[in-house]
Amino acid sequence: MTLVRHRSGPHSYYMNGIFIIAHAPLASALRQCVLHVFPDGETGVAAFDVQPNVPPEETLKGAVQAMAMLNTAQTLVLADVFGATPCNVAQKLVDGLNSKLIAGVNLPMLLRTITYRREALDSLVARALAGGTQGVMQVAVTAPQNQVRKKNDQSKHDHQQ
Repeated sequence: MTLVRHRSGPHSYYMNGIFIIAHAPLASALRQCVLHVFPDGETGVAAFDVQPNVPPEETLKGAVQAMAMLNTAQTLVLADVFGATPCNVAQKLVDGLNSKLIAGVNLPMLLRTITYRREALDSLVARALAGGTQGVMQVAVTAPQNQVRKKNDQSKHDHQQ
């Protein structure tokens, strides 16, 4: 793989590749979602959809080819489910490379990853994990600012969640 170097002012930094591997069609769908928000990220994000009934060895060959197209020295690999075929293939894919693997990819994680992909790989892993967990929450049916005041609210405080 060739190192992709970008310049910004007096400092140089390295762009991490982001490789999504998941059950078909999730990887491609997540990539399309990211490109909807970050259309300039097309060259730094690759996806590989693991097809049903394809042997793991054949899946690994396809994943190696797809990841090589990123042309980056470091890659963060995001898989959908720990223990499933995409993650198992990804474990073999990153073995011996300057790459990290996270299972449980979701869109908030991916958006955070794209935003900070110029950071060191270990820092990017921490950002991805934070984005993934912080992006999962229960949401009130009615937004607090749209809720009516309680009739017995002597202090005239808005109803809060």
